[in-house]
Amino acid sequence: MAKGSSRRALGAALLVAALTSTAACAGGSEPGASGAPAPAAGQQAPAQTAAQAAARLAAEKKAALAERRAARAAAAKKWGLKLTPLEAPAPPRTKPKITTRKGFETDGEGLPPVFTTVPTKEKVVFLTIDDGSEKDPELIRMMSDLKIPYSAFLSDYVVSDDYAYFAKMQKSQPGGVALHNHTLNHKYLPGLSYARQKREICGMQDVIEKKYGKRPELFRPPYGNYNENTLRAAKSCGVKAVPLWASEAFPDHMEWREWDRDLHPGDIVLTHFRGEEDWKGSMPDMIRRVMNVITSKGYAVGKLEDYV
Repeated sequence: MAKGSSRRALGAALLVAALTSTAACAGGSEPGASGAPAPAAGQQAPAQTAAQAAARLAAEKKAALAERRAARAAAAKKWGLKLTPLEAPAPPRTKPKITTRKGFETDGEGLPPVFTTVPTKEKVVFLTIDDGSEKDPELIRMMSDLKIPYSAFLSDYVVSDDYAYFAKMQKSQPGGVALHNHTLNHKYLPGLSYARQKREICGMQDVIEKKYGKRPELFRPPYGNYNENTLRAAKSCGVKAVPLWASEAFPDHMEWREWDRDLHPGDIVLTHFRGEEDWKGSMPDMIRRVMNVITSKGYAVGKLEDYV
């Protein structure tokens, strides 16, 4: 290349470099109408980022809810329910204060509260199953498929022939199925001395802790019968509360404690581990009956231990 041409090219290059440097000092590499610098690489305006995150989270929650509803609807169809069970509301951040139901008091003070309904305004009820006589594997599969929470109140005289069944039940749902105390031998407790009542209650506490790893805090007296000695004994064994029931479920009908023969927010529903030799149907039949009643009345089933 000729020397003149080389000098002209060098001069042009120096001029471009000088102009670029001046523009950078005056307002950044990409000057805009306001002269403000553009956001650094990888950054966005905070308001836009927050809005996008909120929208994404809402979409994810909506998709997850739709997926859960679809799975539950499929399970309801599989198990022959007329209605798809409703999703329970989120449990309270703070558990409600439980007090003894009026008319169920004893003279003792500081004893575990006896109640049939949990204080809540939500349209949620709680399903509990007593004793442990029937050990139907279909019940575990059905409740797991439907994602329906429930609590078991066990008596050793009928569970001792198959502890493994209830261990499987305990682990059959993501949040676990709680196993609680229903005494060793299902005796009429008010007819026993304090010492014998304590043996029935504390003995079952020991069994559940040994077999299932946790000493329960809930206790239900057989037949719903108790006296002050029952509650004193239960407290000495580590019991915190005594849930009874507001209604009872069978495969072919419901029985009600309240005069209006209806469900109410926070009601505890009782049923039993029974088979066709004891009542008119199987345990899945009973679940179909009680869930159709609960759902048709606009209620969902919650987890009792989230509230008590």
